[in-house]
Parts: sequence; C-alpha cells; structure tokens
Amino acid sequence: MSFDFRALCGTQPERPAHRAAAVLLPLGAAASLLPWTPPWAALLGGTLLALTLGNPCAGRASHVARWLLQLAVAGLGAGVNLAVVARVGAQGLGYTLTGLLATFALGALLARALGVGPKVAALVCAGTGICGGSAIAAAAPAIDAPPAETSVALAVVFLLNGVALLVFPPLGAWAGLDAHQFGLWCALAIHDTSSVTGAALTRGHEALAIATTVKLARALWIVPVALALGAWFRRGNRTASALGRPRVPWFIVGFVAMSALFTFVPALHPLAGWIGHGARALLTLTLFLIGSGLSRAVLRNVGFRPLVHALLLWLVIGGGTLLAIHAGWVG
Repeated sequence: MSFDFRALCGTQPERPAHRAAAVLLPLGAAASLLPWTPPWAALLGGTLLALTLGNPCAGRASHVARWLLQLAVAGLGAGVNLAVVARVGAQGLGYTLTGLLATFALGALLARALGVGPKVAALVCAGTGICGGSAIAAAAPAIDAPPAETSVALAVVFLLNGVALLVFPPLGAWAGLDAHQFGLWCALAIHDTSSVTGAALTRGHEALAIATTVKLARALWIVPVALALGAWFRRGNRTASALGRPRVPWFIVGFVAMSALFTFVPALHPLAGWIGHGARALLTLTLFLIGSGLSRAVLRNVGFRPLVHALLLWLVIGGGTLLAIHAGWVG
C-alpha cells in the first residue's frame, strides 16, 4: 500500500516515524467518525500520535480542524429547541447570569495569579460556565485561539468530566440532595452535556429530565458568550482594530439558524437527530485533528498551569453551586 504523502501533508515526510504517522493519521480520523468513539478518546489518540511519532501533516490538520470546528458548532444547533430553552432559561436567568459572571471573574483572577495565558483561560472559563467542549469549540475560533491552547483547554475539561462522573453521585447523596436538586447541580456544575446526563441518570428519570433541560438552556449562552469574548479580545488587539470591521462569526449565526429552523418547522424534527449525530461526529474528528497538532515543545510552552487553573475554578464554582442549592437560593 502506498500513499501520496505530498498530497496529504503538503510535504514529503523523511523520517520513518513521520511516514508511519502519515499512514495512521487518516486511519485515526476515520476511527473518530465511528459512532462509539468518545470525544476524549479521539483527542487522546491524536495527542498520542503527535507526541510519539510526530505529525508531518500538523499544519494541514490544523487548517482543516479550524473549518470543521465551525461547521460542527453550527450543526449542534439542530439539537437545541429554542422554545424549551427560552422558557427554562427565563426561569433561571438570574442564577445563570450570576454563575457565568462569577466563573469568568474568578477565572480571570486565577489566571493572573497562576500566570495562565488569557486565551486558554477564557476557553476554560467558557467550558466551565456553559457546556464544556461545545462551548470551547464555539469560543476558540471567535477569539482566534491557537490550536495548542484549544487542545489543552479541551483536555483538562474532558479530564474533569470524567472525575465528575465518579464523584458527583456520592457527593450528592452525602449532601442530602433530592432528585430535583441533584439534577440541577449536575447541570450547573458539570461541564459537558454527556457527563451531565451520565451523572444525573444515577438518581433516576426526574434528575435526568431536570439536568438535561437546564443544561440545554445553558447551552444557548454559547452564542452571546462567544460573541462577547470575540469583541473583548479584538478590543485589546490594535492590529485587529486597525483592519476595520471584525469578521462575522458565521458559525454562531449557523448555530442560531439551525436552532430556529428545527424549533419552528416541526416537519423537520426527524432530521434533527441525524444532523446532531453528524455534528458530534465532526466535533470528535476535529478533536482528533487538534490533538494531532500538538508537540512536546508546544506542551512545554503551555505548561501545567491550565490544569491547576481549571481544577481550582471548577472546585470553587461547583462547591459554591452545591451550597446555593442546599441553602435554597437556587431551585
């Protein structure tokens, strides 16, 4: 079997390890599209490939990942029902907005204290405050985050998601939360929707229904937060300001358009699930490509601090949310 490496990577790999990586890269990309491949596994697989063999196609993979990321975010809108989200979002507008502001304020303070870069800190805050990987995927192109920082933010969020699946059920029982309260806590304090539903399901269907609905309502904050972050980073960038009008974030427009289309055209509802599955598959593929663009030098430059930043932020926000629900301030 032979491959046209120059057509695939734009260059001719010389090292044997690079030639092996150029073969494994399309195989890993294909495996990422399988329905049973979890996003964290795709990110881990791409990262391991890059760190062990190197990736001679890193530049092209990053370019493709940027476009696929935006397409996936737009497609995710098909699974968001604006009517349900608007109703639940209006009921919880106060504590949702308070939680977001607290997350970004505390995240900024921790980032300054730990010396974490502003873009990776913003991505971690978006993932913590809204909905994990999906929020990071939406915010990354809006602030023009480097692929390495996007990958690090995604990695730490997926790691904490796994921890949440293990620790939330026993902690909820220890705190005496009923099913409604536990579902609400999962929705407000766990990053990704998949982990929210997994943890909430341990307490039954009532907890699952509350967690899923509230989490979807929070997901709609992807749009204003991504737009606000993009405007904030352009504000601090004289070069971007000098270029004139900022670029329109069409992927955000696409997200809202897809949500509106499948909310107000009932005949299209059967297609929403298929488009949502396709968007999640594209997002998983994108995570593999992002991970494959990493290198040891990049990881050394980013450092261990983003993990500490994400962990401290999550502990404070999750603990504060638990206290607020237990005290009856949030319900």
